Amino acid sequence: MHLEEKTLNSEFIYDGKVVKLYKDEVLLENNKTASREVIKHPGGVCVVPLTEDNQIIFVTQFRYPHEKVLIEIPAGKLEWGENHFECGKRELKEETGCIAEKYDYLGTLLPTPAYDTEVIHMYLARGLSQSEQKLDEDEFLDVTAVPFDKAVEMVMNNEITDAKTQLAILKAKLLIEAEKQ
Repeated sequence: MHLEEKTLNSEFIYDGKVVKLYKDEVLLENNKTASREVIKHPGGVCVVPLTEDNQIIFVTQFRYPHEKVLIEIPAGKLEWGENHFECGKRELKEETGCIAEKYDYLGTLLPTPAYDTEVIHMYLARGLSQSEQKLDEDEFLDVTAVPFDKAVEMVMNNEITDAKTQLAILKAKLLIEAEKQ
């Protein structure tokens, strides 16, 4: 049982639109108990849309918890049990109006593993064509393109602070550099 915790009791606290909150009692490896608050989240997906002229298509939108506008790659929440690839294609089209010919899976990200079950799946999308943007009724954002190398600089200079955007851009950069070798 080294480095593991066994759930003794789980109390359901809150059922929200995005998350479910539980308060659990766990048994530690030293046979003592501790309390854990756990947010259960269906997960998400994000997509680095890369144009033929080597630009990343971003969305900028107001993020209420941080009370500011952030620049991010297109992304969205999975429905419980939804396929992350299908969600990624849908979110790319809804937010930017783009459809991609090719997707490369970049792996997963655990944004807050201490208290949240969310897993974000990351993709690189290439061979983009323009379609019609279809935002959700409560979604307001701007779409902008930034040269890939400039986007990497923005990550390194902390101008892009969103974790999924940072990691997906850097993984896409490494993948593309590896393809050139």
